[in-house]
Amino acid sequence: MRNHKVAVIPADGIGPEVIGAGCEVLEALAGVDGGFRCDFQWFDWGSDYYRLHGEMMPADGVNMLRAYDAIYFGAVGDAELPDDLTLWGLRLAICQGLDQFANVRPTRLLPGIAGPLKPALGEGIDWLIIRENSEGEYAGVGGRAHRGLPIEVGMDVAVFTRTGIERVARFACEAAMARPSRKLTVVTKSNAQRHGMVMWDQVCAEVIRDYPALDVDWMLVDAMTTRMVLDPASLDTVLATNLHADVLSDLASALGGSLGIGATANINPEHSVPSMFEPIHGSAFDLIGKGVANPIGAFWTACMLLDHLGEAQAAERLMQAIESVTGHGEVLPRDLGGTAGTRAVTEAVIAAL
Repeated sequence: MRNHKVAVIPADGIGPEVIGAGCEVLEALAGVDGGFRCDFQWFDWGSDYYRLHGEMMPADGVNMLRAYDAIYFGAVGDAELPDDLTLWGLRLAICQGLDQFANVRPTRLLPGIAGPLKPALGEGIDWLIIRENSEGEYAGVGGRAHRGLPIEVGMDVAVFTRTGIERVARFACEAAMARPSRKLTVVTKSNAQRHGMVMWDQVCAEVIRDYPALDVDWMLVDAMTTRMVLDPASLDTVLATNLHADVLSDLASALGGSLGIGATANINPEHSVPSMFEPIHGSAFDLIGKGVANPIGAFWTACMLLDHLGEAQAAERLMQAIESVTGHGEVLPRDLGGTAGTRAVTEAVIAAL
């Protein structure tokens, strides 16, 4: 039997609820499959940990994670703590510390789900957004000076490196080549950002020349939002910078029905360190402890985790179970127009397995 060591970090907000449900579903799937098992190791890192220890995770936390095959992450953020402290102290510390440079976010309209677009448009949504995940606008370079004075200044510097652009562009090209349409859209803002984004365009173009079979087009980020709404079927694989893809992928999930179904993977494709998998909905302070959080994003994320670990058949089986539940429409969470709570949706997916 194949054994996969999975570090589980539920962290903040509804993270413990949906990741707990996800682990339950993974255990049920392993029992049905019979060919693998997940050995979960739970970590209590996050905002409550910060209140006790003054840090979001131990100083050697990233090194502790290197012993695992994958990381299953919940959400980070606390209403009583600064967002930059919680994000940089945990999620970004892990992503950058393990060089998980490619963030992968699939979006499509699941069976039985009515998104905000007209049906003829919504049915065209089948996207894979590739987000540069290690530098760009979230590099963390900058600072503040003269705090509290009239001359106070704050700067965040977007950092683009040839290596960083080349590797994520190649990752996106390979991902696009593996999809039926072999179509790639590169998002930019080089008309207004004359240095880093112009370099982004140039280096991406150099990499794309190695993939003549790809159908490639380029979009300014503001025009891209319009295209996603008005002509979703014209898009397939999308490559964008850290900030641009962060925004576009949330729009994508909303167009797909709800942020509650969004899944993402933070990938280091070398497999020398674990990659991290998380639903994209965030802490959702207003839902904590009510038992109504939508766990489908965590389940879809578990599919991505399994696929990365080489369990493609199990990943497909879980995805089919999710689609069976949404397609029947009898057990849907509130954000998808139903009345079911976290427990009921989890039980329905396990039954479908």
